[in-house]
Amino acid sequence: MKYLKSILFFSCIGIIPILFYNAIHKSDLEPEIQTHPSYKIKSIKLPDNLNLAGERVPVEINDVKERMERELLVNTYWQSNGILLLKRAHKYFPLLEPLLKKHDLPDDFKFLALAESGFTDETSSAGAAGMWHFMETTGKEYGLEINDNVDERYNIEKSTAVAAAYLKKSKERLGSWTLAAAAYNAGNYGIARRLEAQHVDNYYDAKLPNETERYVFRILALKEILSNPRKYGFVFDKNDLYSIEETRTVAVDTVISNITLFAEKFGINYKVFKIHNPWLRENKLNNASRKLYEIKIPLK
Repeated sequence: MKYLKSILFFSCIGIIPILFYNAIHKSDLEPEIQTHPSYKIKSIKLPDNLNLAGERVPVEINDVKERMERELLVNTYWQSNGILLLKRAHKYFPLLEPLLKKHDLPDDFKFLALAESGFTDETSSAGAAGMWHFMETTGKEYGLEINDNVDERYNIEKSTAVAAAYLKKSKERLGSWTLAAAAYNAGNYGIARRLEAQHVDNYYDAKLPNETERYVFRILALKEILSNPRKYGFVFDKNDLYSIEETRTVAVDTVISNITLFAEKFGINYKVFKIHNPWLRENKLNNASRKLYEIKIPLK
């Protein structure tokens, strides 16, 4: 009996490490689904008609296919960001679309603006600001007023006119809208210098900085997803989306010494005034030159 107990004891000692090993490696031996059974992470099939401003994306090139798939996957499965971009696009695209048409810029460039700023009033770490994310030097070069009091990079109408001028100039120099979009990220000189050094004449054949190599593909991914949201799993009702308030324009060519008091004359507060006029950066408008400014006041 004593001998039998010893056998059982040492047998159990031998079994314990096996059980411990199996517990640790259970996921290897018997994988368990950690999410709801209906949740699936699917690969994405590239559409046949991918293009930017009518310029075809050569997805038959392996490198191009992989880079395009990367941005489609990242922007499809970053669900919280995707739904927010859809909401904001519904708010700002109706403002942008007629401006792009007015300035003879392809409609697809509204997705460049979305890729740049996400339609948020935030300044980048490099100092780019406004919907089109202009640097201060570029904005001033193209005639925008930029100082502590007024920053017209935040004026949608004026900054869109500058973006159109910049992009059309880039297209004229580089030969395509796709290269113009790349130059918006890396600069005309930077793109032209690399094309010349590498003896290539298009975006998809060029070896560019990593950010620029992803840039055009991100614009393309946003265009594809926002044009076909349900295809990529984004489900919403129309009233889930944001919309812009209707406004009227008030012309001002004088000093506004206190914007809070000025706003109250129109039945709104300082915060509401700034939401519609973010280009005014302080609680006053200096306007020593008596320049004519157009101020937006929301309709009741």
